[in-house]
Amino acid sequence: MPEATKTRILLADDHALVRRGVRLILDSEPDLTVVAEAGDGAEAIEKARINQPDLAILDIAMPRLTGMQAARELSRLQPDLRILILTMYDNEQYFFEALKAGACGYVLKSVADRDLVEACRAAMRDEPFLYPGAVTALIRNYLDRAREGDSIPAKAITVREEEILKLVAEGHSSKEIADILVISVKTVERHRANLLQKLSLRDRLELTRYAIRAGLIEP
Repeated sequence: MPEATKTRILLADDHALVRRGVRLILDSEPDLTVVAEAGDGAEAIEKARINQPDLAILDIAMPRLTGMQAARELSRLQPDLRILILTMYDNEQYFFEALKAGACGYVLKSVADRDLVEACRAAMRDEPFLYPGAVTALIRNYLDRAREGDSIPAKAITVREEEILKLVAEGHSSKEIADILVISVKTVERHRANLLQKLSLRDRLELTRYAIRAGLIEP
């Protein structure tokens, strides 16, 4: 596969041995290539600025800035950058923190040889990657909220916003949505911004989750 079409990856971990092992896994795949490495969160931010990767894989426990702190900053500086958290901790709190920090996946080091490549590809498809323990945590979190009566407001959004939400969640671009609904791209973008603000969501991934919970699309 030509270098230009491969997913360009930044790999950040404070253990050189771990980086070498992970790099071997990634570079052996035809569609993935590691273009930069970092030993801490601050260096990861700098390397991302210089190399403009498509995907950042960040260890949680790093000096100077943790993977979570780096993820938050990278989400702000480079909104299109996909982020995966790599960790030895099978911990619900870290998992939810990772999602809040802007990561689209959480991979355990113990099974990186099995899961990491698929997690990278899922991230580049704009899909979340969840290991089995994380799925259990999400379900438990959902059930806890349901028990507490934390449900989706019946009329949180307008009919037009609902139409746009559904199309966004189905993966349509703003141009495609504009064509389908016979409105301008600018109007689509305005509705999309309103949706994010009204629902206190950040990005397309969170809009998709909301659309699934609201029954607008099948999971």
